[in-house]
Amino acid sequence: MPTDPKISDLAPSAPELTPYDKQHAITYMRLLDAEADHADWREVARIVLGIDPTLEPDRARGAFDSHLARAKWAARHGYRDLLRRGWTDGEE
Repeated sequence: MPTDPKISDLAPSAPELTPYDKQHAITYMRLLDAEADHADWREVARIVLGIDPTLEPDRARGAFDSHLARAKWAARHGYRDLLRRGWTDGEE
């Protein structure tokens, strides 16, 4: 997994895990941890997503919302793909 993958403006919405999801698994975990800690979304957007909400408020909010939603989906449903397909380092 890349240590600092590029963040898209919107997370995927596919009904299965994507290569983007695999690359951003750590990002998703950080978002879920931040939500559990009741962190301010602006701080999370800046630190986790690398988007300054002061300079790009709409982009930051959209990216934050879509990535958090995808993180929640992956935690609730996406893990089933991992169990079925058994993603390995060589697969995408």
